[in-house]
Amino acid sequence: MAVNAFVPVCAESGFCGVLQRKGAFMFADRDEAGRELALRLHAMRDQAPVVLALPRGGVPVAAPVAEALNAPLDLMLVRKIGVPGHSELAVGAIAGPDGQTIVTNPDVARMEGLNEHDIEQLAVAERAELRRRQALYLKGRAPISLAGRTVILVDDGIATGATARAALLEIRRSTPKRIVLAVPVASTESVAVLRPLADEIVCLSILQMFYAVGAHYRDFPQVDDAEVIQILASHQHWAGPQQT
Repeated sequence: MAVNAFVPVCAESGFCGVLQRKGAFMFADRDEAGRELALRLHAMRDQAPVVLALPRGGVPVAAPVAEALNAPLDLMLVRKIGVPGHSELAVGAIAGPDGQTIVTNPDVARMEGLNEHDIEQLAVAERAELRRRQALYLKGRAPISLAGRTVILVDDGIATGATARAALLEIRRSTPKRIVLAVPVASTESVAVLRPLADEIVCLSILQMFYAVGAHYRDFPQVDDAEVIQILASHQHWAGPQQT
């Protein structure tokens, strides 16, 4: 994987990564990205962290991270709130089992003529999807407690940062000791927005020109429910107690 004209960014700036000015920082697939990310996070193994994945695409990336750190793997349920007719454009995002944490993108809302009530109406369907995923993925299991723990939040990449922003705010409500956002690739703009919400950001490639997360993977198929369930089942020995 070649990196063209890069500048290492670390420590004092609050995140570690490669600021890439041009070219492509290519991963074969999500598993390879996760294994490379795990190498950068290895020093955190002694902190007994909890690894949280953003489903669905973040789950195959988070799995090798959890394995390398000998850490429990769980999910941070989150959904993007898309603009009507252009669902990939995020006007906001919700996080948590009931979508109780909501963030908005005022610039997109203004551009699309959407007010707070409109966004709440759009969030209704996404909250229903969060509840569906919680029932399907966790099967009555209580989420792993994050209180007093180092939490590593993993996704397959960050474009606008809306879902990651909602996830970080929701995690902070659980009073963790420390939050680390770890991703293979992100835009410089999203890293700047998310920096105040995480104690540390670890990103393998930070790009000034960013089009889509999938453009930085050779193989980037959709992750379906079955794959998420299979990966979680392989980490079942870390599962929390069943809810009664």
